[in-house]
Amino acid sequence: MIVRGLYGGYCALLFTALGSLALIVNLFLPSLRHRRQVAGACSRAFLRASGIALEVRGRELLPDAPCVVVANHASYIDGLVAAAALPPDFAFVIKKEMVRVPVANLLLRRLGSEFVERFDRHRGASDARRVLKVAANGQSLVFFPEGTFDETVQIRPFHAGAFAVAERAGRPIVAVAIHGTRAVLPPGTMAIRRARLRVEILSVMPAEGARQRSRELIAEALGEPLAP
Repeated sequence: MIVRGLYGGYCALLFTALGSLALIVNLFLPSLRHRRQVAGACSRAFLRASGIALEVRGRELLPDAPCVVVANHASYIDGLVAAAALPPDFAFVIKKEMVRVPVANLLLRRLGSEFVERFDRHRGASDARRVLKVAANGQSLVFFPEGTFDETVQIRPFHAGAFAVAERAGRPIVAVAIHGTRAVLPPGTMAIRRARLRVEILSVMPAEGARQRSRELIAEALGEPLAP
């Protein structure tokens, strides 16, 4: 328990230091791509310095053209892992509650993230139109279409937003399975644990009909059941 506590404290300090570094550097970089490169490098540095191995499979499947990535969501660390694994061409679509976290809000905005409202239908529709415009202008996007997570090991139903944006913008869907984040940062705690991570790019498919197909592929890759 003592060793785990010391390790958790070390990871918390490391995360704060590297997050602060990423924010400070990104305040002065004019290029969005360069800002994302810094964030990705800091994410990989955090994992390496924490002794957490990250493997990326199927990177060659990523299209050269704009696309919409959909990935499972099991932990608060999913976004960091995706940023470490993916090239610096993606804007993350994030729940609007994150705007209330001052430092994270600023960094995410500097990285071109898009915030969407989950609970107010009118504001949510406005946010969806804005995200669609971003996709139509050639920006690749990352969604976690389950929207949330808890202690239950399962793949929740996917919300329609990512697939509607992809279909209307004429972008393919890329199904991605993120393995191991539930072990590294379990739901209900902020204590990092050491475990192996793997990001697996599974398939590229047309947006039409991809909502259920991508969910099934991710569930199969993870060996997790589909929630009813």
